[in-house]
Amino acid sequence: MPASPSTARAINDRLALRLLQEEGPLTAGRLKELTGLSRPTVADLVERLTAAGLIAVVGEAGEQRRGPNAKLYGIVADRAHLAALDVRTEGVSVVVSDLLGRVLAEASVPIGDDTGTGPAVEQAVALVERTAKEAGADRLHTVGIGAPGLIDPATGDLRDSTGLPAWHRRLVAALAERLPGARVIVENETNLAARAEQRDGAARDRDTFVLLWLGHGTGAAVILDGRLLRGASGGTGEIGFLPVPGTRGLPSATDCEGGFHSLAGAAAIERLAEEYGVRAPRAGAGPWAAELVGAAVRAVPGGAGPDRAGPDGGPGAGAGAGDGEGTLPEWAGSWAARAVGGVTGARPGGRGAAGAAPSPEIRFLNALADRLAVGAASVVAVLDPGCVVLGGEVGQAGGAELAARVEARIRRLSPLTTEVRPSVLGGGAVLRGALLTARDRAQDELFAPPGR
Repeated sequence: MPASPSTARAINDRLALRLLQEEGPLTAGRLKELTGLSRPTVADLVERLTAAGLIAVVGEAGEQRRGPNAKLYGIVADRAHLAALDVRTEGVSVVVSDLLGRVLAEASVPIGDDTGTGPAVEQAVALVERTAKEAGADRLHTVGIGAPGLIDPATGDLRDSTGLPAWHRRLVAALAERLPGARVIVENETNLAARAEQRDGAARDRDTFVLLWLGHGTGAAVILDGRLLRGASGGTGEIGFLPVPGTRGLPSATDCEGGFHSLAGAAAIERLAEEYGVRAPRAGAGPWAAELVGAAVRAVPGGAGPDRAGPDGGPGAGAGAGDGEGTLPEWAGSWAARAVGGVTGARPGGRGAAGAAPSPEIRFLNALADRLAVGAASVVAVLDPGCVVLGGEVGQAGGAELAARVEARIRRLSPLTTEVRPSVLGGGAVLRGALLTARDRAQDELFAPPGR
């Protein structure tokens, strides 16, 4: 059954707007070429979108050309302003953008553990208002928020979660009250990071993958056939609660200590680095664990750090020389020897394949890879994603060096072929994902045909 004229117009309008979003300003002639529509149809949609205030003439195609055919049309970027927030336990970061997602202003504020709920909410809301004013935004159309914790799949609300500050949940309501007319969307931080890595980062060529978040805490996001999986209660990816060998207990319904978090959270990685004598200065507001992992990677001879590859395009020297010493308590030692000893080519405490004792940095990276592989292999066994992205600040700091080590260990633990990639966006993925979500929601509303 052919589409009605109004449906056909709506489809053509969205196609043209999507092309203008992706390609930037275009002439009517170029729109005709890219859409395959007739010249009169393109002329009609340009007139329609211009009258609706969605596009405007932004220039001409070439200094020597004049006339209607040379006009460049672009989306009216200031038709709406958007905000994105990355809400952490220790503070808030904000960006404000135009409708195209171009960042106009950004800021952050630390919020201490001893700050009361009311003052913390006020600091965060005031930061959004100041940043919007700096961006020249009279009002915000859509606000996207990334926060730790569970999002109720039925209501979209942030659920009460033990261990998270009370001001996180209050912030959503406060923003809706102080920003009348704004659409406020809240999403789990790791889910947003996965969306950003798929759109702009390490997973741009993947429809199915798992993001393993490694920041102050741990988490996972699952993208399956292009769709984000949430689970019945919104808890898909709460990998910090995963019971694993190598901890001194089991997690509980209210505390992830004893779960994978106890092996791979920032505090655990910092203790592991101290054990191996790896040091790095504390810099910035991100987890110190990322600085320690980055320092270890840079110390690997010929290392493939976050921004460089080894001599052969792969990981640097020492990626196969293992040392799992100290990574697991005594009761789990035999399990570790079976599970990861065959990968590293050395028993815990032994020497590398070349006969020389590996450096403390190599031993630290291998011990960390042993830990990460335990959690990643569990996810791989259930989901078979084909690709795991090591996200967050720690995943980005580990670069190809850490990713190669984890991939080798998963290969030992699982028959399922799995590529492991380092994050491209690191800790900034949450803010980027929140902005993409706000932009998509705003455009869906503003670009919808009249009457919808």
